[in-house]
Amino acid sequence: MASRATRQRSVVATVLLAVITLLLSTAAPSVAEEPDWWTPTDRPAPDSAIGVTGAPFTGTDAEGQVRGFVDAHNHIMSNEGFGGRLLCGKPFSDGGITDALKDCPEHYPDGSLALFDFLTNGGDGQHDPDGWPTFADWPAHDSQTHQQNYYAWIERAWRGGQRVMVNHLVTNGVICSVYFFKDRSCDEMTSIRLQAAKTYEMQDYIDQMYGGAGQGWFRVVTDSDQAREVIAQGKLAVVLGVETSEPFGCKQILDIAQCDEEDIDRGLDELHDLGVRSVFLCHKFDNALCGVRFDTGTTGIAVNAGQFLSTGTFWTTEECRGPQQDNPIASVGDLPGLGDLLPSDVEMPSYSSDARCNVRGLTNLGEYALRGLMDRNMMVEIDHMSVKATGRALDIFESVSYPGVVSSHSWMDLLWSERVYRLGGFITQYMHGAERFIADADRTKELRDSYDVGYGFGTDMNGFGSWPGPRGADTPNPVEYPYQSAHGGAVMDRQTTGDRTWDINADGAAHYGLVPDWVEEIRVLGGQEVVDDLLRGAESYLGTWGATEGHAPGVNLATGSSASASSTAWYPFTTYAPRRAVDGDPTTRWASWWSDDQWLRLDLGSAQQVRRVTLEWAGEYAKAYRIEVSADGSSWQTVASISDGDGGLDTAFFDPTSVRYVRVQGQERGTDWGYSLKEVGVHAS
Repeated sequence: MASRATRQRSVVATVLLAVITLLLSTAAPSVAEEPDWWTPTDRPAPDSAIGVTGAPFTGTDAEGQVRGFVDAHNHIMSNEGFGGRLLCGKPFSDGGITDALKDCPEHYPDGSLALFDFLTNGGDGQHDPDGWPTFADWPAHDSQTHQQNYYAWIERAWRGGQRVMVNHLVTNGVICSVYFFKDRSCDEMTSIRLQAAKTYEMQDYIDQMYGGAGQGWFRVVTDSDQAREVIAQGKLAVVLGVETSEPFGCKQILDIAQCDEEDIDRGLDELHDLGVRSVFLCHKFDNALCGVRFDTGTTGIAVNAGQFLSTGTFWTTEECRGPQQDNPIASVGDLPGLGDLLPSDVEMPSYSSDARCNVRGLTNLGEYALRGLMDRNMMVEIDHMSVKATGRALDIFESVSYPGVVSSHSWMDLLWSERVYRLGGFITQYMHGAERFIADADRTKELRDSYDVGYGFGTDMNGFGSWPGPRGADTPNPVEYPYQSAHGGAVMDRQTTGDRTWDINADGAAHYGLVPDWVEEIRVLGGQEVVDDLLRGAESYLGTWGATEGHAPGVNLATGSSASASSTAWYPFTTYAPRRAVDGDPTTRWASWWSDDQWLRLDLGSAQQVRRVTLEWAGEYAKAYRIEVSADGSSWQTVASISDGDGGLDTAFFDPTSVRYVRVQGQERGTDWGYSLKEVGVHAS
C-alpha cells in the first residue's frame, strides 16, 4: 500500500508541475530572443556564406588600446578604375551576388581575352569564366583580373579580427587607354571620385542589412578618434587612400610638368573633402611630382612601356649614392604583346646592374605637394617613391618631426625603417606566403620592439599582384578547420560561396575571406608571437594617424636671431650675409669664403630648450661638419658630428639641452666652393 501511495503522489506532482508550467507559459509569454548584433537581419538571398560563429571582439584592452589587425593597403573598388572593364566582378551589387560575381563578358567562352593576365602573368589567360555559383577557376591566388573583395569575404575577415582597412582608390590612365575594353573615361581623378562614392555606397548597402544608417559593421572614418569609436563597437574602420600615377593631373611629358601649384592645392582640398587621409604622390610612372621605384620582372617591362606612352621617356637610371637601391629592371627579352604597345620605331632600353637608382627624385612641385599634405595633416605613402625621392621626403619629415609617413606594402627600402619609426610612422609587409612573412617579421622584430610598435600587412587585393599560394592539402602542418580566431572570440570554418568551398591549405589566399586563414597559417608555422604583433597593428596605425592629426609646425627659434660668421663670400649685386640663413626665406643664403675651416654662429637672445637643428644646404655643402651648442658663447658642446654629408636637408636630433648659442662648424667642403646655407632651423621638439 505504501508503495502504491508513493506512486500516486508522484503522478499527481508531475501533473501539477505540468499544469503550473503551462499556466506560467500562457500567462507570461517569453520575449523572442533578439539576433546577435553582428548578424544581419536582411541579408540578400542567395548570398555567400561567412563560415564564422561567435562574437566579434569589442572595446579596448586593459591599457585602453585597440586590438586587431590592420590591412594598410587594399583596393576594394579597383573594378571601377582602368576604364571599368579590366577587373571582373564587383564588391557589392543591388542585384545581389549573381550580378556582383559574374565574369567579364569578353572573357567568354574560355578566358582567352583576359589580356592583362596574359601580359603580366604569362600563360594563355584561359580559364573557366563562370563565377556564381560554380567558381571553378576564380577567384584564385594567382588570378589578377577577378574580384577578390566581395563584401561578404571582407565581412569574414572582420569577424576574424581585422579592425582597420585602408581602401586605396586606384587607377591608371595609360593602362585604361591601351586596354581594348572600357566603358568610361580614362581620367584618373574622375575615377577616384567614383571609387570614393562607391565606397560610401557599399557602407549604405551593408547598413541596410542591419536596419539602417550607421548600423552596419563597415564604417568609413575620417579621423583617428572616429576610428577608435568604431573599433570599440567591434566594427571595421575603413580609411580612404589614393594610389594613382597622375594625381591632380600632375603628369609630366618630356620632362614638362602638366600641373602647377594651384592644381595641387585644388586637388588636395578635393581629396580631403572626399574623406581621403593617405596619399601616394607617385605610382608606377615618373610624374611631375616624383620619380618612382621600379617594378621588376615582366611587369616592370610592361610598366616601363607604359611610362613611355605616358611621359615620352623611359625610366633612366644612375649609380646609387648610398646603400639604398631601387628595384632592378629586367632585361627586355621576349615579352609577348610588347610590340603592340610601342611604336614600331621605338626600342626598350637596356639597363646596367650597377646603376639601380632612378635619376628622378622629388621635384619642386613634389615638395610643394608633400608640404601641402603636411599642412592638411594627411599621411604620406612612400612605397612607390624612388630612392632619391624617398630620401628627400624623409629629410623634410625629419626637419619638422612629421609622423605621418607610411610604408604600406613592402616597397620601401628597409634600410630606412628606423628613420620611419623614429618619426612615429608605420610600416607593414606585403601579404607574402606565411613562411616569408614570418621570416621578414622576425628580421624586423628587434627594431619594432625598440620602438614599441605593432605590425601590419598590406594585402593589395584587386591590385594586380599575386598572393600566397597553397602549401598543399597534404602539408604536414596544415591549418586545421575549424579553428579559433586570433582574437579568441570566434570560430572559423572553411568559407563557402555558391558551390565552392575554399581551404587555405589547398587554395592559398584566393580571396579576402581567407585573410584570417592566412593569419592562422602564420600562427601554425611561426607561433603566437607574430600574431600577437599583428593584433597590435591597428593600435600602432592609429597612433601614427593620431600623431599626424595633432602635428603642428614648431616655432623656428633661429628665425630673426642674431647671426655672425667666420667669413662671407662677396658678390657685387647681392649679399650672402649670415642673417640670410635665418631670415625665413629659402631663396636667400649665407655663403662663406672658399676654405674648409668656416663657421656660422647664432645667438637666440636667451636660453631655450632645444633638441633639433635643421640645415638646408645650398649647392655648396659640407661633407664634414659639427653642430655645437653653448649656454654662454664660450663653452661649446658638440651635439652632432657628420663625416659623410651630401647636401640637401639635414636634421640633427639630440637630448633636450638649454641653449642660447648654436654654431655650425664646417670641417671639410663637399665642393670646390665654400659653405652655403639657405636656412637654419632650431627647434624645441
